[in-house]
Amino acid sequence: MSVFYWTVRALLSHWRRHPVQFFSVLTGLWLATALLTGVQALNSQARDSYARASQLIGGEPQASLSTPDGASFPQVLFAQLRRAGWPVSPVVQGRVQLQGHEDMRLQLMGIDPVSLPGSGAVAGQRLSQAQMLAFFDPPGRTWIAPQTLQALGLRAGEQPLTLNGQRLPPLQVQPDMAPGLLLTDIGFAQPLLAMPDRLSRLLVDKAFAAGHPTPPAELQLKQGEDNNLARLTESFHLNLDALGFLSFVVGLFIVHAAIGLALEQRRGLLRTLRACGVSARMLILGLGVELGALSLLGGVLGVASGYLLASLLLPDVAASLRGLYGAEVPGQLSLSPGWWLAGLGLSLLGALLAGASSLWRAARLPLLALANAQAWHEAHGRWLRRQGWVAGTALLIAVLALWLGNSLAAGFVLMAALLLGAALGLPVLLNALLKAVLGRSRSVLGQWFLADCRQQLPALSLALMALLLALAANIGAGSMTSGFRHTFNNWLEQRLTAELYLNPQTPAQAEQLNTWLKQQPLVQTVLPTWQVAVQLQGWPADLFGVVDDPTYRQHWPLLEAVSEPWDQLQHHDTLMLSEQLARRLAIKLGDTLSIPTPQGVWSPTLVGIYADYGNPKGHMLVNVAHLLAHWPTLSPARFNLRVLPADVAPLVQAVQRAFALEDSRIVDQQQLKGWSSQVFERTFAATAALNSLTLGVAGVALFISLLTQSQSRLGQLAPLWALGVTRRQLMLLNLGQTWLLAVLTLILALPLGLLLAWCLDAVINVQAFGWRLPLQVFPWQLAQLLGLALLATLLASAWPLWQLYRSRPADLLRTFAHED
Repeated sequence: MSVFYWTVRALLSHWRRHPVQFFSVLTGLWLATALLTGVQALNSQARDSYARASQLIGGEPQASLSTPDGASFPQVLFAQLRRAGWPVSPVVQGRVQLQGHEDMRLQLMGIDPVSLPGSGAVAGQRLSQAQMLAFFDPPGRTWIAPQTLQALGLRAGEQPLTLNGQRLPPLQVQPDMAPGLLLTDIGFAQPLLAMPDRLSRLLVDKAFAAGHPTPPAELQLKQGEDNNLARLTESFHLNLDALGFLSFVVGLFIVHAAIGLALEQRRGLLRTLRACGVSARMLILGLGVELGALSLLGGVLGVASGYLLASLLLPDVAASLRGLYGAEVPGQLSLSPGWWLAGLGLSLLGALLAGASSLWRAARLPLLALANAQAWHEAHGRWLRRQGWVAGTALLIAVLALWLGNSLAAGFVLMAALLLGAALGLPVLLNALLKAVLGRSRSVLGQWFLADCRQQLPALSLALMALLLALAANIGAGSMTSGFRHTFNNWLEQRLTAELYLNPQTPAQAEQLNTWLKQQPLVQTVLPTWQVAVQLQGWPADLFGVVDDPTYRQHWPLLEAVSEPWDQLQHHDTLMLSEQLARRLAIKLGDTLSIPTPQGVWSPTLVGIYADYGNPKGHMLVNVAHLLAHWPTLSPARFNLRVLPADVAPLVQAVQRAFALEDSRIVDQQQLKGWSSQVFERTFAATAALNSLTLGVAGVALFISLLTQSQSRLGQLAPLWALGVTRRQLMLLNLGQTWLLAVLTLILALPLGLLLAWCLDAVINVQAFGWRLPLQVFPWQLAQLLGLALLATLLASAWPLWQLYRSRPADLLRTFAHED
């Protein structure tokens, strides 16, 4: 133990003499852990919310009965089914807004705790008889998640007022409640939602539903629909994971470079320790303990910073999930102790990965070669050759994944192998380019310039690899995001042609509204839309019935279609569907699609495929006559109105006077476009933030590499100074070397970034979301990114160059004092 103690103490003394290297290792571990754990915190929070929502009643997703179009239905159907032997339980659900909190979206759900199916558990606990009585006995209870209560700024026991002036039953905190949801007895919920004697759906035991697949004619059976959120949002979280992992890898490059430089500078110390009798095993153990202590310190800082980062990004991620998928995620983090321990584990694993190669090289070198610079240079040359073979293998894997893969996992293997191969191949390619140019140089100073560049390459290669990856990721993600924004805006202009959209509250109101609208002189065209929710091979989809009108022919662009598709849709048993649904179902033009209906299976023929960007569900169009033949009781779910822009406001006032529609059920075109654009921007806010952080980490990596290397650069620069080269010239030469390597890296990053953008558009988007984006290149955006990268390089080299400029002649002369 004494030998071990003094070995570790001797190794740690290096960090006291080189605090910059200590800071670089700590910074790398801190940044890598912070970015990855921050992303994991966001995803963990969202997935926990999905699990709570799906297990709110009965401890698992329940089967349910509801109307095909999702509208409410008379409560008398519940009594009829109970008398017929169906073990159903009523549920009413809708949106409420509280006074003073109009900006918060809350869902109010009313249940009957006595008739609940399954285990009867609610929000993770089985209700006792006393709890049931308190639930529906006046004044009742309103269960609420602690995060939601805190976000509202209320206290348990309060009875807040809704916008229509009614009081909720007293609030009661339940830890396992889903965020953004209020749960109360159905008797209290129906008046609050203005739904007297009406229900939203009927829960039914899954085992019973499996044995009785034919529900009453008015209702439709859905199996475990609450479980769709986790599946629909899987690709969203997978993309965040990929960005977090990329940032983790870039941070580890900093650690790897600093550890490698520290071991190289301690060659003499390692030789002395071995000569004093310290075994190679004891030496490697001491280095491992030292690395473990640094990783724990960096892990603690990283996990704390990751929590802060996740807290800053959570509002944008929550808004994206709510806007795109209707998923409610709390605005405050609530993480388990396992997440904190996992963050420390990631830091330890990262330190091991970053330091393994340097420890292996130190362990394999002979005793007398530990302090021999040529031995270390030869070892690096052998390592560079192996690195080239690994890079080639990674690129081969990328080609095979593109050729043979047909899944989201294969797409991420393609991207990971492509980035790994490019990063590992960068030092090999730069070394070959410098060697080729060196052979053609005739100037002595030029030969030194290029030879010294090659000598610096081992120390700077990891920072340049980090810069390559960060810039390529920014180019790829930026091109994909900008291309999506451009395509999405054009798509909105084409699809959102109606000036006003009305959503009736009940089927009776829909019929009255249809008759009233046709009599209004302000309305030029009424385009009613009928809607049915169906399940196709396990995927949720919405089936829309439309009338034949020139608006659809002129403003509904098709990606693929047969001859005269709209005539086919009107006169024949055909349908059109969204691109993502066509890919998921592996269906092409001319094929038939089996759709379950109350009258049996309906098999229309596919005549057109259209884009439907951003919609997680499938989307289908049929002629309304064919739709009503299979669902004869449907009423219009929405009315698309063509009116003059100046007549929108008067028509809205007339509709509200005649039908008292809620504001949320009246949407004008400009409002819808603005909301869609806002959701789009917030969806990519987290992606843009992580991309910027990744580029910042790469700049930090380059800065630390240059700063740590500057401490050993005087030995190479002193001979030039002795031969008459001024310090200003030395500074310019040093800057030129850094810029040469950086510019070569940026030139190589351009095609890599564009290739990455193609992978995101043509592979990842297709597998994750089901639609493909056209690859678009934005030169001004590329110029901005290259400018930022050059600025980061200049800032990273500024301090080392300033130190060189301020160095005294005595500092340069001192480098000759220890020459042998």
